[in-house]
Amino acid sequence: MEISVMNKQRKVRFDLAWLRRAANVALAKCVLHSDDGKFLLRKLPLVDVAVVSDATIARVHLEFMGIPGATDVITFDHGEIVVSAETAFACAKEHRHSAEHELVLYIIHGLLHLNGFDDTSAVAKKKMFRVQARVWRCLMKIE
Repeated sequence: MEISVMNKQRKVRFDLAWLRRAANVALAKCVLHSDDGKFLLRKLPLVDVAVVSDATIARVHLEFMGIPGATDVITFDHGEIVVSAETAFACAKEHRHSAEHELVLYIIHGLLHLNGFDDTSAVAKKKMFRVQARVWRCLMKIE
């Protein structure tokens, strides 16, 4: 099982090498947590992460979910995660951390979705965000 992280945008600069290292650690941590007991991550030979612009993620959001506008992360069951660099940059400024740290948070979120976590109800969202925060805190030690 491996994870590939590709930068498909040019607007936001970030440390791709760090993000790739962090994504590998995130995958190793997230594979241990499954909310539905199916552990889909263990069955996927590859998870592809595409870091894209707001314009690109907005197109994907509309095409596949029928929702207009940009979002932070979209996860597909076949193992593709699409994250927005521009959204990450804006949120990172608001939360006073780096764009890389925000992007890896989106990757963790996508990985947990692949492993059966859901954020559509308040109870499920709380459970998912608790695991997400635990994994993210581990990654903040990577430099």
